[in-house]
Amino acid sequence: MRRGRPPTILHVVGTRPNFMKVAPVMKALDEMPTLRQTLVHTGQHYDEQMSKVFFDQLDLPRPDANLGVGSGTNTYQVAHAMLELEAYIGERAPDAILVYGDVNATVAASMVGVRHGIICAHVEAGLRSGDRSMPEEMNRILTDHMCEMHFTPSSDADENLLLEGIGPAGVHLVGNVMIDTLVTHLPAAEAASRRLKIDLPFGLVTLHRPATVDDAGMLKNVIRTLEEIGERLPLIFPVHPRTRRQLDGMGILASLNNVRLIDPLDYLSFLGLERLATVVITDSGGIQEETSYLGVPCITVRDTTERPITVSMGTNTIVGFDMDRLRGEVARVLDEEISKGSVPPSWDGHAGERIAKLMSDRLDN
Repeated sequence: MRRGRPPTILHVVGTRPNFMKVAPVMKALDEMPTLRQTLVHTGQHYDEQMSKVFFDQLDLPRPDANLGVGSGTNTYQVAHAMLELEAYIGERAPDAILVYGDVNATVAASMVGVRHGIICAHVEAGLRSGDRSMPEEMNRILTDHMCEMHFTPSSDADENLLLEGIGPAGVHLVGNVMIDTLVTHLPAAEAASRRLKIDLPFGLVTLHRPATVDDAGMLKNVIRTLEEIGERLPLIFPVHPRTRRQLDGMGILASLNNVRLIDPLDYLSFLGLERLATVVITDSGGIQEETSYLGVPCITVRDTTERPITVSMGTNTIVGFDMDRLRGEVARVLDEEISKGSVPPSWDGHAGERIAKLMSDRLDN
């Protein structure tokens, strides 16, 4: 470390889900007086109003820089982020870079950091779906093989890294930082959900992955199935504007009686609804984790998951795009034919503290 100043950690985020991951780590590192930290948003997802809500609710400092990468292909986003980060990192020379999850900003920052000889650490390391057609899967693999430190959420992630030849000295099972954020904000989330005045019982739906929403035929099939499920259990679907435009073009919105489409929700409001839901139907990885902690049955509309611990612990069921199976699993939930499952080990709200301690020890050496 350079003499004359405390070591500096640079956090790089790219999308709103990263905010939930970086918040508990930054909070824990604030308790380390020998370290400084900065936050950079590459701007892969950046809506000023929506982002401000997330930063305010999570008590995050505003980013020191927004690099303005914006939308585009995966290649464009990674390349643009690398160019912007190259300039930023070259000027400020941090001692360590912390990257989060599996977005394009994650792999871009890791590559630039390694090129500069900077310690790179991956939060949420070791997760694998086995589906290399997903850009997120390639981001996970590439990031893990560039980073020096790997902070994993579960034992299966440790096993994945070791099987890929990553040395055990750099693998640290710390738990799930998303659960840290959930635990901290659950009381406020409960208050936020009451303001929405949603009638009980209900099911909660989230769908955003291209395999689900970009294929018009698949999306129509899913929506029709949800409408059928809604005859027994009303469904609430916070829908992204892009998905809503897709649905508008299909001309089926007027026929929906049992699926209530609402605007995207802020973090606290969504978490509050998630806690109250009878069942959650999703294609989101993070929501599979949150429902596991909350004890809410989760049904995942994907063929694979990078979070198999949620399946093995009995909190999550993968149905792929089999709509008959989706209907059947919801019926099992409503008929109380499934067990509640259990929370994975170390998902206790203290992952951020463990990461802060490990980073402090590494940078003090």
